[in-house]
Amino acid sequence: MVYPVEIAGLKRDLPLCKVADDLYIAAFICFGDAEITVACARELLKLVPEDSYDYMFTAEAKGIPLIHEMARQSGAEKYFVARKGHKNYMPNPIHVEDQSITTKGVQKLYLGEDDAELIKGKRILLIDDVISTGGSLKAMEELVNLAGGVVTGKVTVFAEGDAALRDDIKFLSRLPLFNSDGTPKS
Repeated sequence: MVYPVEIAGLKRDLPLCKVADDLYIAAFICFGDAEITVACARELLKLVPEDSYDYMFTAEAKGIPLIHEMARQSGAEKYFVARKGHKNYMPNPIHVEDQSITTKGVQKLYLGEDDAELIKGKRILLIDDVISTGGSLKAMEELVNLAGGVVTGKVTVFAEGDAALRDDIKFLSRLPLFNSDGTPKS
């Protein structure tokens, strides 16, 4: 089963993936799709004034190609990625816990002390590919706050389910949740 969408002027068929017996989501994967990544980055940049943030920030992993392309298009020299695991090259990392609809169990997001120092006192734009429950978004915001930064905006390609009702998120399109037969939930 697939869900056809048009996003940033491009058409794609998103595969429906089971997350529970009675809940399926449409999987938006920009990995390997340079055309959709470039187009979505361009449209997301239009949603926020360039002077409203100092740095962009995302969580590993699907947001990485998107934030990289947004940085390239906007001329940003630096952006930040919260890692899902502690890496040896991360000095004295800070971390928060995250529960996402697409990840089984609790995961942790890490940010090295060196990056946290750069974020301190800065305005941060959060970027994600899809926001559904808001768990990853909340964890990113907590990490920015721990580092001493201030979140000034939140953008995503798709707002899924009730996330589309939030007024603190700017997004390109809504994405429904699905029943096991592939029909959108009401």
